[in-house]
Amino acid sequence: MKDRHQAMPNGSTFFRNTACDYFPCHDGVEPDEFNCLFCYCPLYALGPRCGGDFAYTASGTKDCSACTVLHAGDAGASLVKKRFAQLADLARARGEETDA
Repeated sequence: MKDRHQAMPNGSTFFRNTACDYFPCHDGVEPDEFNCLFCYCPLYALGPRCGGDFAYTASGTKDCSACTVLHAGDAGASLVKKRFAQLADLARARGEETDA
């Protein structure tokens, strides 16, 4: 296992930080397969179109605590790449809102 302060090689799709106080932060993935690369989910902003296992709380907050889609091995990187155009469109639209 790499030191958590050591840089990842270019193109890496897997990173595990067992020193994190919250590791593993989601149940359902074996610790040896748990990927921390997307600690903060880039798909969160897609709301119900994210593709993960989530629920909305009574106050309307998206709760992703049951989601393991980005944390099981390196499958998460493939999913983010697949959804990148949607994320880019969302960022572009939000940028246009602030430019107006």
